Amino acid sequence: MTDPLARHTDYGNRSLDESDVADDPIAQFSAWLEDAAARGVYEPNAMVLSTVDADGTPSSRTVLLRAVDAHGFVFYTDRSSRKGQALAAHPLATLLFPWYTVHRQVNVTGEVALVDDAESDAYWASRPRGSRISGTASAQSQPIGSRAELDARVAEVEVAFPEGREVPRPARWGGYRLRPRRIEFWQGRTSRLHDRLVFTRGDRGTDWSVERLQP
Repeated sequence: MTDPLARHTDYGNRSLDESDVADDPIAQFSAWLEDAAARGVYEPNAMVLSTVDADGTPSSRTVLLRAVDAHGFVFYTDRSSRKGQALAAHPLATLLFPWYTVHRQVNVTGEVALVDDAESDAYWASRPRGSRISGTASAQSQPIGSRAELDARVAEVEVAFPEGREVPRPARWGGYRLRPRRIEFWQGRTSRLHDRLVFTRGDRGTDWSVERLQP
């Protein structure tokens, strides 16, 4: 049996040079996201969201990116969840896109703000009915006695909102937008001599500088 901790994978010779990247890191991210999808990366919009709780305890979990543009990276969740409480206490976070199979990562850090109700409503309405039912029934991150109790709550919501009736967005559920101030693009290289290019937002908020980090 192979020891998974003893593996040594060589990531190849695909490079990332300063001349290869767009001046706008959001455009560069979008290009890499499209490339990851085209190359068969599973859930390319999955990202590890890291936050800090009110008591200073860090925590991470995987969420899905639902929009990205010049204003930032958008995701949705139950705002009463652990991540929601952490963001209320410390509205700063890091996103990590781990595209392992193509030997790339993107790391994004910035301030987080609530998405407005209209945008949250629009996204909620686009979700499959089952996701709206579960989002209403489940108080995310809160303890529950059993799976049977959760299933019973789901059944109650299904009765309250039968097929054909709109399932309204719970007030506790909505979106967040992370406005990046630092974006790192990581390209795996042979012998662990990886390429790392970091974009940092300037004081004016619209200009970006880029620098190379040692691997």
